[in-house]
Amino acid sequence: MIYPSTYQAARLIAPKVEAIFAAHLAAARDKGEDDLAPLPSAHIVEAIIDATFWASLRKEEGHSPKISLAFLPPEQAGNPLLFKQRFPLNPGTLTKLAPGIERAGIHLGIWEEDGGLYIWGTTVSIPNFCFVLDVSEPALLVIKHRRIYGFGKFTNIAVLKGDQVKMVDGHSTNLPDCPPILLSLLDLTALSYWNDSVNVLIQIAVSMRAHGRGGTLLVVPNETSNWLQSIIKPIQYSIQPSFTGLSKLLQQDRKEASQIFWQTALKREVEHLAGLTAVDGATIISSQYELLAFGAKIGRAKGKDNIDELSFSEPIEGGEAIVMHPAKVGGTRHLSAAQFIHDQRDATALVASQDGHFTIYTWSALQERVQAHRIDTLLL
Repeated sequence: MIYPSTYQAARLIAPKVEAIFAAHLAAARDKGEDDLAPLPSAHIVEAIIDATFWASLRKEEGHSPKISLAFLPPEQAGNPLLFKQRFPLNPGTLTKLAPGIERAGIHLGIWEEDGGLYIWGTTVSIPNFCFVLDVSEPALLVIKHRRIYGFGKFTNIAVLKGDQVKMVDGHSTNLPDCPPILLSLLDLTALSYWNDSVNVLIQIAVSMRAHGRGGTLLVVPNETSNWLQSIIKPIQYSIQPSFTGLSKLLQQDRKEASQIFWQTALKREVEHLAGLTAVDGATIISSQYELLAFGAKIGRAKGKDNIDELSFSEPIEGGEAIVMHPAKVGGTRHLSAAQFIHDQRDATALVASQDGHFTIYTWSALQERVQAHRIDTLLL
């Protein structure tokens, strides 16, 4: 049977989550989509969150669980790994199983029968709009689902950290001058391919955040070198000629990009580039994804004013844009990135903090100021 939850956030968020999935599934059915996941009711959502939250606070042989749960029957799981004996969904079972399924892309299958929830096995294949709950660190849970079109990072619905609940606000896509990377992360209907430039930028952002050291990535126009005016000389790690490993892969057509070996090569190049952002200073790439430099120090361009305000927002409920001084967004790394975009208005800056925060800086022509979008809730 499903026991009453003791994690208050689970009880508060469950009805909202059910309503969101119900709306997505109804819209997909109206469009004739198939391979749709079952609707997770509020009491099921609450029970899964509750058991997973308490499991995340436990340790098995000194390690905290890193686990992903998916709500679906085995029949919708492609070629699942089925346990001979199913197990009840509770913190103890999740903690014991976690070491064997912590690799990315593996989900514990959860289903309901006779009023109770049980674990039936594991799967790497899930249907569209399947309820997924991920744990990456103690007390940090992310509710998400698989995108309905092609490849792409799962779409996040909500993030729970202790007693804090952040519901993703999809209406952020209606904001003027919404950066393409944010639009792609929020737009459920956006077509996504391995070699889409925005999709690759998302992969780089996820990898930057994952190395945990913090870093800055500057994306500058391919056709001009004006960005050099905002970089202190000499550049310690300048690349000459520019490194085109990632750029050449992205120039291949989508038929080639569907091959497993190509996808493996792309992932390797993304990890290579994102790893360089851990070096002190900024990593600089062109809009064609050619690596130009890393470890670069950002300075104010000659004749430009110091930035004294920007528009800051987060794509969550209650995260509407407010105007503030850039120093309030973060430390020196954030301030220098904001100054760079203030001076080089056709560039984009991605900043990862050591505490896990991730911010995109772009110039808003409509607001005539730098805009900072904090998107770590979408990258988890």
